[in-house]
Amino acid sequence: MNRQVLRDDISRHYSRGELLARLNAALIDDGVDPERPTIEALAPYDQFHGRGIDATAELAASVPARRSDHILDVGSGIGGPARYLATRFGCRVTGIDLTAEFCDVARHLTRLLGLDAQVVFENGDALHMPFADRTFDGAYSMNVSMNIGDKDAFIREIHRVLSPGAWLALSEIARGEGGEPDYPTPWAAGPQTSFLSTADETCQRLTEAGFEVERVHHTREASLEFGARARAIVERGEKPPHRSVVLIHGEHIGRQAMTNSARAVADGRLDPIELFARKRERHRP
Repeated sequence: MNRQVLRDDISRHYSRGELLARLNAALIDDGVDPERPTIEALAPYDQFHGRGIDATAELAASVPARRSDHILDVGSGIGGPARYLATRFGCRVTGIDLTAEFCDVARHLTRLLGLDAQVVFENGDALHMPFADRTFDGAYSMNVSMNIGDKDAFIREIHRVLSPGAWLALSEIARGEGGEPDYPTPWAAGPQTSFLSTADETCQRLTEAGFEVERVHHTREASLEFGARARAIVERGEKPPHRSVVLIHGEHIGRQAMTNSARAVADGRLDPIELFARKRERHRP
């Protein structure tokens, strides 16, 4: 598939217009003034990845971020993780995302929270980022690489913009055993825009690109537990803790995507993983 066509297909999967209006309506339904949201009120909607704010908090707890750091968020969505890390550590965060509507909403929410001097968003391609070499002290990416076919280029580009010794945290949906998941999923309407690798393949690519992989954590059990807890909450008549997929994709497609993804995790076709690596001070030939 032509690269531009693929980019357009991926953006269309995530953007159907009026995202901010839908988010504001959801906040009002929650009893929240959309002009005065808090990070906590936004969390069910602005954490567009598996296990939502729980996964973001775990990632933040696992990284050595400092107030003086400039951190990169690759595939920043509407900015929930970037705002969370900036608030938690006092650091600067720059996000980049392919979907223009995501970036527009991310900037709007960041302004409302008074974080726009600390957190910025660029609309762009993760394979060709508009940043100089060695710009960032750390980077993370949450459930993004499933849309990227050229994973070697993806990892090389992150490596390029990191300083020597900088850290990289990846939360990904890896390929398990037993074939493709059923579609749609939260990241793809069909297999033409879904590119899954195994955990071992990801580690090998990181090593070849110049990273030292320090930790690999398979989070299948945590994902299943989160799903069970969310179902129990809904059965009590309350709103689910993770509402971003339905916000982005709509009620019917969003719920089908979550069901398909959860089933594939449960039967091992999908393997949620978290990796932590560091850019080597010197790249071995």
